[in-house]
Amino acid sequence: MEKKIFLIAKEEDKNLRVDVAINKKENDISRNRIKNLILDQKLKLNNKIIIDPSKKISIGDTIELIIPKPKIASLKPYKFKLNIIYEDEDLIVLNKPAGIVMHPGAGNFDNTIVNALINYDKNCLSNIGGELRPGIVHRIDKNTSGLIVIAKNNQTHENLSNQFSKHSIHRVYQLLIWGKVRPSKGKVETLIGRSSKNRQMMEVSNKKGKKAITNYKTVEIFENNNTPTLSLLECKLETGRTHQIRVHINYLGNSIVGDDKYKKKFKKIKNIDEDLEKLLVNLNRQFLHAKTLGFFHPRKKKEMVFSSILPQELEIILKKLRNTNK
Repeated sequence: MEKKIFLIAKEEDKNLRVDVAINKKENDISRNRIKNLILDQKLKLNNKIIIDPSKKISIGDTIELIIPKPKIASLKPYKFKLNIIYEDEDLIVLNKPAGIVMHPGAGNFDNTIVNALINYDKNCLSNIGGELRPGIVHRIDKNTSGLIVIAKNNQTHENLSNQFSKHSIHRVYQLLIWGKVRPSKGKVETLIGRSSKNRQMMEVSNKKGKKAITNYKTVEIFENNNTPTLSLLECKLETGRTHQIRVHINYLGNSIVGDDKYKKKFKKIKNIDEDLEKLLVNLNRQFLHAKTLGFFHPRKKKEMVFSSILPQELEIILKKLRNTNK
């Protein structure tokens, strides 16, 4: 059912952007969604359609935003066993394996997490994130594993989206990198934007892009005559930009084991343990795992934190490194 938001700008709204003013009054709809609705010609300011979310408003301005009935996706179900960590009437927490993309897109329309969710229960997903992304509040890369939260209704979707926008979601990733990072712990704060050389990649920029903040710390270092130098890191995200950890690790001068996009060249070392070499060479994913996910549950009104263990294909590499380093 279509919904209308009608507001009259007050003194405290003077000179605010129109998307910010609406977001201040309507906490249950994310600013990002308000912006997209404005771009989609769903806003009238003083009875005139406005398509600029940054338009400043004056005292007494009338603001009318139409929220159309969301389209229902017509996607094929995909028989894929989902690893559900937690589920209630509002949301699902999944442990995603590497090798599967989150939602349909160019080149892959059927074999995604969204298609698997439709197979699991086609009526259990929010539908405000776009026709191809029902339930999807946030994403992790195809070749990254770990925890994601899925919204089962639109109210939950909006609430969780706001938490992501305000950077209040707790997210910790585990990763194995080539070499050692210096300093061994710290904070990387940059802009990240689309690469000018390769549109499928992201890059750190001084002038353009979105603010990205990654806190990292070294957990373990592996170095001896029979192994290349490798480090196990934990990264805590304050923002969630596309490829953020991969780009920031690259920016620090390192790269994640198994990352085929942001890799750096490393010389093959002599006398490397053959079993370890096979494990590293045959790893068909990046060694990056979303270990911890925490958020404020919209209905239960409490913080919920979930953790997951490393997948077997990653754990076996760590075990081999630890045994080799004894």
